Amino acid sequence: MDILWGLLTLPYAPVRGLTVVLKVVAREAEWQQHNPVNIRRELEDLDRAAEAGEISPQERDRAQQQVLDRLTTPAAVPGRTPSRETGAGRRRQRPVRWRTAGRRGEQHRGRGR
Repeated sequence: MDILWGLLTLPYAPVRGLTVVLKVVAREAEWQQHNPVNIRRELEDLDRAAEAGEISPQERDRAQQQVLDRLTTPAAVPGRTPSRETGAGRRRQRPVRWRTAGRRGEQHRGRGR
């Protein structure tokens, strides 16, 4: 069945490949945008431009705030939701406790105390 499905959807293979490539490019662009090294470089460029008189101090402050906002906002990772990353919303499982069940030292799973 998988072979038949692969043959039937073969004309769509370039579209699937392009989709994968676009996801990789988007992930890399997102990483570059939130990379602390790049953000520091942008802040240094803004300071140099303000010292050289290319931009006004107000424009520098506004641009710095935009750059810092980008640093403080979490990067969105495709295919992940915040609940998956932090474990929020998932039910915590109780640890398994073992106890002996008789004279011979046999063990069984129990709720324990």
